Amino acid sequence: MTIKQGDKLPSGTLKIMGADGPQNVTTEDFFAGRKVVLFAVPGAFTRTCSAKHLPGFVGHAGAILAKGVDAIACISVNDVFVMDAWGKDQGVGDKVAMLADGSAEFTRALGLDADFSERGLGIRSQRYAMIVEDGTVTGLFVEAPGAYEVSAAEAVLATL
Repeated sequence: MTIKQGDKLPSGTLKIMGADGPQNVTTEDFFAGRKVVLFAVPGAFTRTCSAKHLPGFVGHAGAILAKGVDAIACISVNDVFVMDAWGKDQGVGDKVAMLADGSAEFTRALGLDADFSERGLGIRSQRYAMIVEDGTVTGLFVEAPGAYEVSAAEAVLATL
């Protein structure tokens, strides 16, 4: 079952790189009491993700936050070390939280997983963006396979 607008996010534990190394962060803690724009990419360091998706949210972070958003987060089925290195490579700083779902448990719970085994990538996430308010999905923008339109920073900004 795929998550839809109006649903509560499933409970899960993600990883984020902290000052002292990898840290667990629960979905309840991360999304509680705030408005978050979450976007997912099929893989860190991949072509569209690195050239357009993440840079778009970094570049538009100020405008997105000015619309009453408390945080922007990127999630991928990669480990926390890869997500941290990708964030540094892309100059993310504190504009976007880089969340790791290394085993795809949260992604599967959302029903937004995708099998890219034929490309040698295994189970990954579909490309999407969502607006989450206090743990409830208030906007969901899932891309068609191979597309990059509705989950782009500019598209999400236009809906806020």
